[in-house]
Amino acid sequence: MQEQNFLTELEELIKRGTSPFHVAERAAARLEKEGFLPLDPRDEWRLSPGGKYYCRPFDGQLFAFTTGDDGALLQPPRFAAAHTDFPALKIKPSPDMAVGDYTVLNTEVYGGPLLRSFFDRPLSTAGKVALASSDIFHPDIRLVDFEKPVFTIPSLAIHMDPKANEGTPVDAQTHLRPLAALSGDGEPSAFLNALARELGCLPSDILDFELYVYDRESPEIVGLDGAFLSSPRLDNLTSVSALLTGIINGRRKSGVNIIALFDNEEIGSRTKQGADSALLRIVTEKIYAGLSPSADPIGHMLSGMLLSVDVAHAFHPNYPAVYDPVNRPVCGKGVVIKTDSRQGYAWDCEGVAIIRGLCEKHGIPFQRFAKHSGKKGGSTIGSMLSSLMPMVTVDIGVPILAMHAARETMGVKDQASLEKLMIAYFSENGPDQAV
Repeated sequence: MQEQNFLTELEELIKRGTSPFHVAERAAARLEKEGFLPLDPRDEWRLSPGGKYYCRPFDGQLFAFTTGDDGALLQPPRFAAAHTDFPALKIKPSPDMAVGDYTVLNTEVYGGPLLRSFFDRPLSTAGKVALASSDIFHPDIRLVDFEKPVFTIPSLAIHMDPKANEGTPVDAQTHLRPLAALSGDGEPSAFLNALARELGCLPSDILDFELYVYDRESPEIVGLDGAFLSSPRLDNLTSVSALLTGIINGRRKSGVNIIALFDNEEIGSRTKQGADSALLRIVTEKIYAGLSPSADPIGHMLSGMLLSVDVAHAFHPNYPAVYDPVNRPVCGKGVVIKTDSRQGYAWDCEGVAIIRGLCEKHGIPFQRFAKHSGKKGGSTIGSMLSSLMPMVTVDIGVPILAMHAARETMGVKDQASLEKLMIAYFSENGPDQAV
């Protein structure tokens, strides 16, 4: 694949992936286009060598795997995991609030966004809605995306907040209510009525919803030399796109390749659809049972390898003091291998050596990241997954600036580097061995 194709796929995912549910839906559509067959996680699976499959146990989650042409059980499995969600605002129940002659929406914070970055932007909303149906235990679930700017959160003018540039705190309950409409038109439920119109239903049909407020602006190439991509949702759709490219184009002759896309990483992952659940283990056991009744999934898992793929902190030229003096990756200079003595990023030296070997063999630029020794830094799903699925694990990703802002910045070349690494990871053949 050409470098521009990698960026095009990412930009398309960003434009369509406006909620975790839309990310998983777009991923499924791309996989089906490439011949992957959908499976129901509740069924017994009968799998074939050379097969390509995916399943979606929950709406914001997806697993996809291939079984290898020459014997799925001859080599250890290779896993890669990422997350479909991103920091945002979510709309609360009974959201319409009249304040003066305005209608604003009652919201809450999801994850750890840079709150002020959501101010003074064109915002929209997307997610899923549960509608009444004839079967109480099976409500009619619809995905919805307004696909146009419908809100904004205006800042308070500096004349009324003279200390704004000194860092005035943002009150999550009162300052993050999107401006939605003028309330003088006598419509007390402006948002719910608009949502019903979008769905083609009555407001009374809406039983519940899970809706995210997102930045509606498109990705843009920036920089005098076009070196950067400024975009919403780089964390972590860069990784989702790369995992899809890797599983689609991986050409390993034997052994199972598996990608796992989890929801709820930004709020700790401890949910049924998050990485801190039993689902990856359940899916893995179903795969091996579907290949051979005598297969030992535990033995395969223990001998396998896992990549936790999530964005990394790029060096910020205006704040050099918060970085390690040596291990500080730069946008546009390649994939980042992350290490942390406290295992906030999962790694061991065997795994790092493998990733370095793949990069060096295939000419893929890479960088190292280590945290400033006096700062806690972030974490990923890597260590969590490796405790549930014990195997060699490494955290990697593209470096970005303004992580968790409404818009983030990356180097345009880094997406190609990550996607080439994922293809190599899912293609490189080791010596066949009975596991």
